[in-house]
Amino acid sequence: FADSEENLEWRNLAKKNGIKINMVDAQKIGGNLPSGATHNGMVARILSNELVVEYREFIEKLEINSDTSILLLGEVEDPHNVGAVIRSAAAFGVSAVFIPEHNQAPVNGTVVKVSSGMAFKIPLVAIGNVNSTIEDLKKRGFWIYGLDGDATVSLHDEKFTKPTVFVLGNEGKGLREKTKEACDILLKI
Repeated sequence: FADSEENLEWRNLAKKNGIKINMVDAQKIGGNLPSGATHNGMVARILSNELVVEYREFIEKLEINSDTSILLLGEVEDPHNVGAVIRSAAAFGVSAVFIPEHNQAPVNGTVVKVSSGMAFKIPLVAIGNVNSTIEDLKKRGFWIYGLDGDATVSLHDEKFTKPTVFVLGNEGKGLREKTKEACDILLKI
């Protein structure tokens, strides 16, 4: 925290919640931040790997019912898009966002910032292989919907009566062909 009166309420809240704080000169607070980062007099060090839970740990504890929905990212590369998707998923009441380990923007400061804090409100789940995860979810009773601009069925026309997984593909390439084949149905938005 920058040593200023404007931050007093935030400092007290941090102390109340057992968060260790350090005071620094207001002129030096941005010194260790990436170029262009904004701080408003406060900087938090968050280990992004602690924001993300492993798939097995999450899925074994998940209570699955007909209203359960999951968003599975399929190689979304832009961290701004990942953050926006997390923010939207939280707004729509999605149970979790599944994030593959490869060919995917990692959860980082940009993702958290663009998510408007929703990265702390909705479970972020690390998965290995997208198609293997889809197969496991199918065995658990989920219906898999691939979101695809060329699909013939509209999202608005579908009745969602089972646990649901929405698979969102890459910004430029969309869903990979094998992933499309693993989906139960393709929907256009």
